[in-house]
Amino acid sequence: MFGLIIKSSGSAFGVLLENGNTVEAHVKGNFRIKGIRSTNPVAVGDRVELEQLPDGTNWITAICDRRNYIIRRSTNLSKQSHILAANVDLVALLVTVNHPKTSTTFIDRFLATCEAYRVPAVLIFNKTDLYDEDDRAELDYLRLIYEDIGYPVFAISATHLAEQIAQDKDAFFHSGLGQLLSGKTTLLSGNSGVGKSTLLNSLFGEQKTRTGIISNAHDRGMHTTTFSQMYFLTPDTAVIDTPGIKGFGTFDMQREEVGHYFKDIFRLSAQCRFNNCTHTEEPGCAVRAALENARLAPSRYDSYLSLLNDSTENKYR
Repeated sequence: MFGLIIKSSGSAFGVLLENGNTVEAHVKGNFRIKGIRSTNPVAVGDRVELEQLPDGTNWITAICDRRNYIIRRSTNLSKQSHILAANVDLVALLVTVNHPKTSTTFIDRFLATCEAYRVPAVLIFNKTDLYDEDDRAELDYLRLIYEDIGYPVFAISATHLAEQIAQDKDAFFHSGLGQLLSGKTTLLSGNSGVGKSTLLNSLFGEQKTRTGIISNAHDRGMHTTTFSQMYFLTPDTAVIDTPGIKGFGTFDMQREEVGHYFKDIFRLSAQCRFNNCTHTEEPGCAVRAALENARLAPSRYDSYLSLLNDSTENKYR
């Protein structure tokens, strides 16, 4: 029998069967996907084949071919990866200008990975109700950068959104963000503390996951979601909630390919003198010229360099 992985707690998986029932299933210790060195060989969003033993235990015996997946370097095992989700139509990266601050390096690394695995991405800036004048100016600046690159950008207050959805849920799904989510399986990700759980609860109008507090000492989020799970807004609209992540290490991204995954840099590179320009020291580099002429954001170039020279965990903090 076949099913869809809708929950992953590490040792066990929730599987939605084709008949609408949900069962718990396990994988054997030596289960691996060909060509992927992963700490979690099965991920939420995977379609799998199951075998049920006479005692009622369900074992995952095979994974159906994936359309795509989002993967990052495992935090403690630099030579292994962690799959955030599989078979997704959209990545919604939830970020904050403040409380806590999401670094542009983190944003750019995540977006580069979305490009590498050909998954459309959208940026959602949350907690706008907490922004002061400087924060709003920063939001406007970042919005200009990413919209100019071609990424849809939304600015919301998840707490206020809950009130709006409670009053008129249909109106939300006719709005820009609601229309974008409708009919898709969306991976919701971001740093701890940016409000993923609050947004998810707002979308559903009920308590789906626990919300957390921000550490006053470091203005960082504290983990509240400890496993990945898919929630259905409608039969054809799903959101995958994942634990908050601190850093985003790319996996198996070749140095000569990095520039391909920065859409703005890739467009500029067509004007470079050399086809294999790394945009670091070569003469006639259109990317560095754009940087000097304020046609390329310094933060984007810095993120590109950090990926180009990626070697340690600290590179993507």
